[in-house]
Amino acid sequence: MHGEEPNFYGDEATGYGPVFEEQPVETIYPEESPEAKITMSCRARANPPATYKWMKDDMEIDVNDEGSHYSLVGGNLVISNPIKTQHVGKYSCLASNMYGTVISQDASVQFGYLDLFSSEERESVYVKEGQGAVLLCAPPPHYPAELSFRWILNEFPTFIPLDKRRFVSQITGNLYISKVDSSDSGNYSCIASSQSISKSVFSNYIPLVPLAERPIRKYPADLKVKFPDTTALVGQNITLECFALGNPVPEIRWKKIDGQLPANHEVRMAGAHLHLYNVQFEDGGTYQCEAVNSRGKDYHTARVSVEAFPEWVEHISSIEKDLSSDYTMSCMASGKPKPRIRWLKNGELLDRKEMRFSSLAFDDSGMYQCIAENHHGVIYANAELRVFACAPTFEHNPVKRVLAAKNGRVVIECRPKAAPKPAFSWSKDTELLSNSTRVFIWEDGSLEILNVTRADEGRYTCFAENDRGKANSTGSLQVTESTKITLAPANSDVKVGENTSMQCAASHDSSLDITFIWSLDGRVIDLHKDSQHYERTPNGSSNGELLIKNAQLKHAGLYTCMAQTTIDNVTASAQLVVRGPPGAPGGVRVTNKTDKSATLQWSRGADNHNPISKYTIQYRDSFSTDVWKAATTSPADVEGNEETATVVDLFPWTEYEFRVIATNTLGTGEPSSPSLKHKTLQAVPVVAPSDVGGGGGTSKELTITWTPVQPQYYYGPNFGYIVAFKQQGNNEWMKVTVADPQANRYVHKDSSIPSSTEFQVKVKAFNSEGEGPFSLTAVIYSAQDGKQSLERFTALNTEASTRENVVYYFTAKPAKHSASRGVAMCTVCWPCALCIGFCVQHYNSM
Repeated sequence: MHGEEPNFYGDEATGYGPVFEEQPVETIYPEESPEAKITMSCRARANPPATYKWMKDDMEIDVNDEGSHYSLVGGNLVISNPIKTQHVGKYSCLASNMYGTVISQDASVQFGYLDLFSSEERESVYVKEGQGAVLLCAPPPHYPAELSFRWILNEFPTFIPLDKRRFVSQITGNLYISKVDSSDSGNYSCIASSQSISKSVFSNYIPLVPLAERPIRKYPADLKVKFPDTTALVGQNITLECFALGNPVPEIRWKKIDGQLPANHEVRMAGAHLHLYNVQFEDGGTYQCEAVNSRGKDYHTARVSVEAFPEWVEHISSIEKDLSSDYTMSCMASGKPKPRIRWLKNGELLDRKEMRFSSLAFDDSGMYQCIAENHHGVIYANAELRVFACAPTFEHNPVKRVLAAKNGRVVIECRPKAAPKPAFSWSKDTELLSNSTRVFIWEDGSLEILNVTRADEGRYTCFAENDRGKANSTGSLQVTESTKITLAPANSDVKVGENTSMQCAASHDSSLDITFIWSLDGRVIDLHKDSQHYERTPNGSSNGELLIKNAQLKHAGLYTCMAQTTIDNVTASAQLVVRGPPGAPGGVRVTNKTDKSATLQWSRGADNHNPISKYTIQYRDSFSTDVWKAATTSPADVEGNEETATVVDLFPWTEYEFRVIATNTLGTGEPSSPSLKHKTLQAVPVVAPSDVGGGGGTSKELTITWTPVQPQYYYGPNFGYIVAFKQQGNNEWMKVTVADPQANRYVHKDSSIPSSTEFQVKVKAFNSEGEGPFSLTAVIYSAQDGKQSLERFTALNTEASTRENVVYYFTAKPAKHSASRGVAMCTVCWPCALCIGFCVQHYNSM
């Protein structure tokens, strides 16, 4: 509610219409309340004091009616021994005095209650271990709708701890257990609490009986709690709920389909709650919760719409207007949906969309209310309009004594209270004044004098007259010496980091105080806030010298010294040039690119009064996004008069950003903003895989290994490898394609492959542009067969009998392969160790 006490007459103790200080609010009366009364507040400031009456459902309440439960205490309405069938409804208060009537905001009275849970016995719930369970709360009838819920196990106050596995919905009250285990066995009771009436009730116990199952089965995530489409108001906090059953216990993830989750969000209750704080319009959209475990996932989406309570953009205020003048009251409100505007005068609804008066009459005076309303709420703005007519009077605003500077300009105001608007005239001493080249009488009655001289000193009288009377008031004009700049600041030229000063001195009338105000390019310099760079030198009251310390580029510009008294002011200006490193170049863009180069173009930045001598170009790529590196260019040195260059020695099919830095003899400037990201063109790979080798493996297999090519050397899409191999003595190479760019081995299986046979192998890379060079050729051996391995194993144990007490166990899965020997490795174990067919320690002397 917006309202204000009118201030029509300044210091005059005048009356005014009612302005609310306290209004009725929404009231919920607990049916079991020990206090058998309801008090609805209403208090208004008014002169003379306001009288009050109340409305219920738009009907006036007769507090004097015999047997009435209603009474007035001041402006408050008291309902004694409230009865639900009689006193539920919508209430409003009217405050009135001789100046008009205002009506309060509506406030409802409702009776709050929370019944007991049903006394029926709850059935036992049987659930297999590993399955999910839902225990229904089924809250009893209640008002208002908002309840909070908790559950107890076996006895009060053993509350169910809420975690990733257990969740209580604050909408339905139901208890959800995602995966039941034996520890969940027991008797459960739902507690429903109403904060509005301070009451809680308990349900009968619900036995939960987990059924043992071995092995415990696993179940995919299954969402059982799903938040609905939700409408929030701007500034509200809201909570979205999601919870799933499943084994393993599902993980809940949240996202906003049409953008990022708002910065003001918080995920709580092990993921089951998404809180949005201080909701704004941009937070509206489609939200999704996803439940995931190793057996599957489930998801749910719903919309969050953001609307707004009405809010004033422009509202009325109390005003006094002349009789027969024009006037328009204006009210504008924002909100979603758009609010509807209504007007009241003295508590009565007006059938008009706007309050426009073409010729005000006395009957238009009164208390006006503008009401903006949508389905989320209503707001009021109150104002008093007073239409008046009176003879001119200077009682509260006489013509004043005025000082003016010689050769300056002065305005002497004439502001009597009068309606209708009076006609004005002026005199100086005994001389009647009229408009001239130097003297003007304004429409509002003010007197303006230009090029003031000593001869203008004297007594000035303003005369005001309308059809209701006339009046006059006399003031005086005193002329002082004008303020003059005696030492003006001079243009200055410095380098970054140097000190300089701006001179400024002035003469002024000795009866007046003088101050100096400095500004840079029209903005006043705050000497306290900018004390690191600015200082006033204490050289007397008539000297305003400004010291500029450690000058930076931002300190360059037009400095203005203003010498000011209470009567006049005078200014003088000078330019400060600060020379320094260049500013950042602008508009860096790629105009052409190949597989290994990119041509850049940019716009010159500020040279800061020192010619640019050269440019440096830097880049960063998708493999090192945090590091800017110096680029190789053509030409190698980019002169200061250039605005284009070509970066060379780039990698094909790689995403780059570029920036440009300018340098002059005073230093290197800030880098430009990065260019847009550009990817160089594709090319045939030139890097072959390294460390090609292999051998060993299972009988009838040939294992070939290599170190994969790093991604920056892919040079194009569809990257993979071509593996070539041939048996010693053969001329024809066999070739196979491996499409995975991260692959590091290929196993060729063929029943005709002889064991322990020498092969030559080589590998090369390919992409969609073509094939690269082969690696160096390596020699490897195919796997041994079982008989050969056993013979080698026997020989090793025979050898070991002459050495320390070591036993060798043959392993079917060799941990290491010697390409030069072509033999399987053995496992070395001390006799006391457990070693069953797998490698524990290699015998390095093999």
